[in-house]
Amino acid sequence: MADSDMIAGAVLTVDLPALIANYQRLRERVAPASLAAVVKADAYGLGATTVVPALVASGCEHFFVAHLSEALAIRPLVPSGSLIYVLNGLIAGAEELCADNAVVPVLNSFAQAQRWLALAKRRMCPLPAVLQVDSGMSRLGMTLQDIDQLAQDPSFRRYVMVRCVMSHLACADEPANGANEAQCQQFEALAASFPGVARSLANSGGCLLGEAFHGDLARAGIALYGGDPADGPEPPFAPVVRLDARVIQLRTVPDGTGVGYGLDWQAKGERRLATLSIGYADGWLRSLAGRGAAWFGDVRLPIAGRVSMDSMTVDVTALSPGVLAEGDLVELIGPHQRLDDVARDAGTISYEILTRLGTRFARQVRPLECPTPALEVLA
Repeated sequence: MADSDMIAGAVLTVDLPALIANYQRLRERVAPASLAAVVKADAYGLGATTVVPALVASGCEHFFVAHLSEALAIRPLVPSGSLIYVLNGLIAGAEELCADNAVVPVLNSFAQAQRWLALAKRRMCPLPAVLQVDSGMSRLGMTLQDIDQLAQDPSFRRYVMVRCVMSHLACADEPANGANEAQCQQFEALAASFPGVARSLANSGGCLLGEAFHGDLARAGIALYGGDPADGPEPPFAPVVRLDARVIQLRTVPDGTGVGYGLDWQAKGERRLATLSIGYADGWLRSLAGRGAAWFGDVRLPIAGRVSMDSMTVDVTALSPGVLAEGDLVELIGPHQRLDDVARDAGTISYEILTRLGTRFARQVRPLECPTPALEVLA
């Protein structure tokens, strides 16, 4: 066991073969469209420096982030022939930095487009961009009036290389929702201002919808990381994340004993309890109190009391005495409790569970070339 494992309160394991299996599954699903990887928020909390090289090695050539700072962080990891896109567009004054680092902005407003055009004119050199249109989500994107005005501007067509027109689905996690078809139709009407330019509409959930949603470039996010992107009968995606927390104390308490802040939880009869070295500072949500659990082997260990900043308590009475010892690891995300199960118990979504996971864990990676579950420990 590595020293980093011994001193950490919990161990987070990232399974790169599983992540690449999810990428390949979606790439085949949307073919002949290309598939981009969304690696914003430090690859959904799993570590862009770990995830991006694995995707590059597996043939991914398109990467989406939210901010220019994220694009600059992964620029050294991505070959010069591959593309990095900034979903939130550019803050005024960031255009030079973006262009100097060969990053492609997603232009979400007419003002952003005008600033990008002005830079291209000053440099006397066409610059690439993606145009986002608002197809009905009312979050980011240009109107029909905006997009038509750009399409009719000869200087814009000369100086801005529009690589793609894109939009984002609001209800792709609900395949039967009529808003999906309405957005698809609205998107096509907006994108028609730039005939012959590539289209991008599908997110992870959109990849599982019909061919009409796939366009030329689909964008995979949560499904890459093992989350279920949509309701319905689709088989689960391969689990990419495992989280195990360490037992730091065991105790037996008599009937009526209160546990944790507020003493909300009261022992019903004599109970055996384990305190785990994980809490909301590590992203383990307080809302899991009274609903969530840990697992040891095939035995479910319900949370007893509130989740604290650095610890929480579980009821281990269902285990035989002596089976669990201080220093042992119990499963929080893994084969008995998938990422989406934790999200359901917390009353949230898998995206939030992943992106809240903290920095105090010992992090391990199952590398691509490894044919067995052996782990490479990150420094």
